[in-house]
Amino acid sequence: MLGTVCGRMDDTQESRFLILGKWTLAPSIARFRIRAPFVARKHRAGNFVIVRIDETGERIPLTVVESDPIEGSITLIVQAVGKTTKALCAMEVGEALSDVVGPLGNPTPVENHGTVACVGGGVGTAELFPIACALRDAGNTVHTIVGARTRELVVLEQEMRECSASLTVTTDDGSYGRKGLVTDALSSLLDENPEIAVVYAIGPLVMMRAVADLAAKRGVKTIVSLNTIMIDGTGMCGGCRVTIDGKTKFACVDGPEFDATGVDFDELIARNRSYLEMERISDERCSCKTAAAHGEHAR
Repeated sequence: MLGTVCGRMDDTQESRFLILGKWTLAPSIARFRIRAPFVARKHRAGNFVIVRIDETGERIPLTVVESDPIEGSITLIVQAVGKTTKALCAMEVGEALSDVVGPLGNPTPVENHGTVACVGGGVGTAELFPIACALRDAGNTVHTIVGARTRELVVLEQEMRECSASLTVTTDDGSYGRKGLVTDALSSLLDENPEIAVVYAIGPLVMMRAVADLAAKRGVKTIVSLNTIMIDGTGMCGGCRVTIDGKTKFACVDGPEFDATGVDFDELIARNRSYLEMERISDERCSCKTAAAHGEHAR
């Protein structure tokens, strides 16, 4: 944790979705505690919310990492990768979001499998954390693998360690933990623990597909959480459609978690790349406006 800023809710604030706390986890990753009483009361592991920064902003889905029903707050972890996530990560304690809709999606199907493996890639670790805790609380022995490109992008290491029987950290460049991919660590873990019954994987699509392929060769089922293009989160827009076992499903209402065996990853990866050019242009325009505004202030 590189820095911490916490705030106390001001009762005079009219907005429901006040930022109560903010922590910097990495140069491009921030952890927020946000006032959202209804979501906090109803949240279960695996649920997500649709967030909008302001009335003209786009809607983005974010997994709820933690909830505090007593305080009426939820925790979100955001990586600044595009226009909206960069704007969100620039917000501070005392500011408020326009909308936080949820909880959405189906809770993770948690049961006592005996022994399970949890594999998180990048910020997917934040989505995996509440699931790992729920699996532990259900009586499972949880073995966790957390992967990132570099040491500074490893998030929630201590929290994951506390809810796991074992934790392996991997980095692509070897700057921390074990050098290599999460699949390398998973292969060793399955060799050492043949009793593992299920693998839960959350991260980039190519990572989840590789994890699922590896586990399938060992006869182990993999549950994946699909990060799709999403707008309303209620099944009405159709943007999050995925093909599961040859049938069309909607990640927001039928998922977001599915048995990886039936997922058409090739189609999903192609669909997720549909708007890359538009996203790049939007991000560049936003950056130019921000730079121009800073220039005006400097003069």
